Amino acid sequence: MTIRPIQRIIDALPTPDGAGVKLRRSLGSSQFARLDPFLMLDEFSSDNPDDYIAGFPAHPHRGFETVTYLLDGHMLHEDHLGNRGDLKTGAVQWMTAGRGIIHSEMPQQLQGRLRGFQLWINLPAKEKMKPAGYRDINPAEIPVAALTGGGRAKVIAGTLETADAAVPGPVQGLSTDPLYLDIELPAGARFSQALGAARNAFLYVFEGNATVADQALANHHAAILGAGDAVEVLAGDAGARFLLLAAKPINEPVVQYGPFVMNTREEIEQALRDYQAGKLTHA
Repeated sequence: MTIRPIQRIIDALPTPDGAGVKLRRSLGSSQFARLDPFLMLDEFSSDNPDDYIAGFPAHPHRGFETVTYLLDGHMLHEDHLGNRGDLKTGAVQWMTAGRGIIHSEMPQQLQGRLRGFQLWINLPAKEKMKPAGYRDINPAEIPVAALTGGGRAKVIAGTLETADAAVPGPVQGLSTDPLYLDIELPAGARFSQALGAARNAFLYVFEGNATVADQALANHHAAILGAGDAVEVLAGDAGARFLLLAAKPINEPVVQYGPFVMNTREEIEQALRDYQAGKLTHA
């Protein structure tokens, strides 16, 4: 088993988005801060409603998937298809924009803590124009596995390999074969996971700090991992909580213009024309 080293560390930069939501962006903070097929990872976390109450009013997407994982709080998703989904503490929404979707994501609280993540995952060219769809995943559908040496893992996508058993998450069978784990470790605990050599992988620490392959990783930092077939993480003195994400690369050109991610500039221009003509979501 070859442990993957840290290839690059990305600091999560404060960034406003939506109608003024304050968040931290690591992956996707520039076009050079990507990891095929991952395009962006945003962390939002605040007890101050002024930081999140304006939310994300209606906006379009085409050509990729968005994954919203809500750690604390309550948000409402509505889209042009008539779908309406409540995301509450611990829930996940896995949305495939495909050829086009227009949706809003709005906080349903006037006070209290709103905390979570939004991840963007690219789609291969053959899937970029498929019909839009989404899936709301309730907390009860997400398995929580106890880890050797203490700690626990929530398995959102892919399969966690523990010493005792394989623990599959609710999201399976996608072309990029994503792994999405939320890992929490007590101080000094060690976590290891086989990833295979074919996947790209990174992790993001959002509580405490950790050491990855003998290199320190602080809170609010993402670590893009190098070649190897496994990852090993050692929690710091205050423990650590982090996301571990891995997926098969698509190895296709990426051309992005805001909420549109395609393979060529011409396809982006067509997406803009479709949106302006009210045809973004129509076959």
